[in-house]
Amino acid sequence: MAENIYDEIEIEDMTYDPTLQIYHYPCPCGDRFEIAIADLRDGEEIAVCPSCSLMIRVVFEVDNLPKEEDEAMAIAPAAEAQMPIAA
Repeated sequence: MAENIYDEIEIEDMTYDPTLQIYHYPCPCGDRFEIAIADLRDGEEIAVCPSCSLMIRVVFEVDNLPKEEDEAMAIAPAAEAQMPIAA
């Protein structure tokens, strides 16, 4: 199957969402290309737009991706900020 790649985008130009653990980038259709960090770690390099047929190739080095511990720390502080209070 021939891939129709719209563009090649450096991962530094994408936005990382630590809650969803995805990188995203604006798509010309108005939606956004998305790829999960787990897929990037597995060697996947194609981000897809869920609203159209466009795809982009993500240019990155696996060693430069956020570490799994870093992701846990990005989510954990919000959980620690909420302390139960007894009535």
